[in-house]
Amino acid sequence: MGRAMKIARRGFLLGSAALLGGVAFGWYRYATPHANPLEAGLAQGEATLNPYVLITADGVTVIAPRAEMGQGVHTTLAALVAEEMDLDWSQIRVIHGPASKAYYNSAILGEGVPFAPTDDSRLANTVRSAMDIPAKFLGLQITGGSSSIPDAFEKMRLAGAAARAALISAAAARLNLPAAQLSTENGVVIAPDGTRLPYTDLAEAAATIDLPAEPALKPRAEWKLLGRSLPRVDMLAKVTGTQTYAIDLRLPGMRFATIRTNPRLGGPLLFFDASAAEAMPGVDRILPVENGVAVIATNTWTAMQAADAITFDWGPAPYPATSDEITETLRASFTDDRKDSTNRDDGDVDAVLTPDDWQAEYSVPYLAHATMEPMSSAALLKDGRLTVWSGNQLPTQILIEGQALTGLPPEAITVETLPMGGGFGRRAEMDIIRQTIALAQAMEGTPILLTWSREEDMTHDGYRPAALSRVRGKVQDGRLVAFDFATCSSSVVESQVGRLGYSLPGPDSAIVQGAWEQPYRLPNHRVTGYRAPAMLPVGSWRSVGASQNAFFHETAMDELAHLAGVDPVEFRLAHIDHDPSRKVIEAVAEMSGWGSPTPGRAKGIAFCLSFGVPVAEVIELASTPDGLRLTGAWIAADPGIALDPGNIEAQLQGGMIYGLSAAIRGEITLADGMVQQPNFWDFEPMRLRECPPIVVRILENQPHIRGIGEPGTPPAAPALGNAIFALTGQRLRDLPFARSVTFA
Repeated sequence: MGRAMKIARRGFLLGSAALLGGVAFGWYRYATPHANPLEAGLAQGEATLNPYVLITADGVTVIAPRAEMGQGVHTTLAALVAEEMDLDWSQIRVIHGPASKAYYNSAILGEGVPFAPTDDSRLANTVRSAMDIPAKFLGLQITGGSSSIPDAFEKMRLAGAAARAALISAAAARLNLPAAQLSTENGVVIAPDGTRLPYTDLAEAAATIDLPAEPALKPRAEWKLLGRSLPRVDMLAKVTGTQTYAIDLRLPGMRFATIRTNPRLGGPLLFFDASAAEAMPGVDRILPVENGVAVIATNTWTAMQAADAITFDWGPAPYPATSDEITETLRASFTDDRKDSTNRDDGDVDAVLTPDDWQAEYSVPYLAHATMEPMSSAALLKDGRLTVWSGNQLPTQILIEGQALTGLPPEAITVETLPMGGGFGRRAEMDIIRQTIALAQAMEGTPILLTWSREEDMTHDGYRPAALSRVRGKVQDGRLVAFDFATCSSSVVESQVGRLGYSLPGPDSAIVQGAWEQPYRLPNHRVTGYRAPAMLPVGSWRSVGASQNAFFHETAMDELAHLAGVDPVEFRLAHIDHDPSRKVIEAVAEMSGWGSPTPGRAKGIAFCLSFGVPVAEVIELASTPDGLRLTGAWIAADPGIALDPGNIEAQLQGGMIYGLSAAIRGEITLADGMVQQPNFWDFEPMRLRECPPIVVRILENQPHIRGIGEPGTPPAAPALGNAIFALTGQRLRDLPFARSVTFA
């Protein structure tokens, strides 16, 4: 595919001139780079070489376009630039970039193309590449979908290489030497005679240079930073308690707010009596907000105490009011008119399967994101400018929300994206942002910090959908000859994107994510998604649709393996033809000692290909007088290229623990339209004493680099369920497992 490449100081263009003939979506506009957002805020003596590199007298700062929420992404993003610039890692500084379309994410759209990740055909790769065009027009600066590293891998290395080339060019002009005679090391340009010119001395001259062509990237054999486990750039602040989150922000004259809205989500507020709250010392104002009220006070504790003193008359829920009604709605949605997609339909399932063949129904509940830092954000509207401070996953959307609420142009709105105490998809929502901006309007000139109580947070989420699956299968001579997988849930895309004010037509691939694209090759294989009516608000929860479908899919595969009388590992290997997927299964089996049981213990295995990453996990259980105890866990995963093995290991371990927490006790239930789990004692995560040692192996057999924030979660629940069956003979088809068994 031909490329026309330009590296300019005012923008950073990486375009494919031959893409789709160069005419789709208005090629000229697509090929024009977004402006460099760093130029507007430069101080005397500062220079920016492109949107990812800022050089001051103190050194080089790398601009990270994605949000840091504990996943370590700022470290790896900075390493992409630092590697190509030959920077000293001990001197690196990293900040989150401003809200700007220049930092648009194209990789996240690639997840939605109608090609399985294992499809490496020219057509599939062309369509994936074409996603850069609508992504650039949308300009969504979003962190999610395990897309940060795939999106940045080339563009941020090119940013570093372009900056280095410009600095060498500036040094060559100053020294009157050919650029080819100069080298770089630890942030300086070095001449043949040993003269050393720091990047800080060359930056302003380098910023005026337009490079004529794309600079060459380092071959992997020359990497010094990438491919190693690096010290995290955010670790010191976190372990010393000096990291500032939105909830910690303090500004002169700041007032503090909290919110109470209808616990029947989307239902109206009919009446409230705030007389007792208004009489409390320290309470400044009580203001109506959509479906509720806000209390503004001199501190957060006073605001929360006052909110508790208000009496409310809440209107009814606009969805089924109980968990049983939700389940019945799901069961009633397996109908032709509710059919959303049939992404896979190989052979003729209906001709092979009969009513007497094996079949099962599985279920999962709603789940909350339950971030450790509850929802919080701050805003100040003053002198015709709006500033928003927030840990968020979608800063460009905050510009849109701010403009819609205040009427200010985007250039009058500043978004400061702060580190997050957890995100998992929750902080891509705009509910608290809208509330904060509305309060800043009501208190113009005064900075407002809005903090939700834990109870407000847990009961007002965009939840992981409740879902049902119906699976049928047939085995002959140890082989799976027919597999009919149907899954049903409300649409995450319809719900979450709708709350942002957008409408995306067509099927929701998240409904069948983690099912249709699995690399099982069967003669008769169908995957059907059914879209249930919108009920409780739902959103992107870590690994999205794969979180439920992997449980359905891999529990069914385990059941069918036992029905066929074949070892579960061998059964999977016999039906998977994707080599990297086979290798992670083989690796996790070898790591865990599969086939060599320990007396009194049993193991379960599960596999899932999600976000393009094949992951296999094994859980080992033992029976104790206090219940089932997890005694061991193993993970094998293949992200293609392991840029930071230590951070990848941590992400896989964290993803597994997140999935196990949900599998053991996680559930959101409804009564009278209200969520019944308002705090962690009702929605209890895995305890340290319950967590087994987790061994991780990282493979690199895939042709493309992939993200790792989510793929560790989907196999956890089925691996645990399959281990329970192996140990006890009890097959559990409904989550959470603690409804049926006791854990020690």
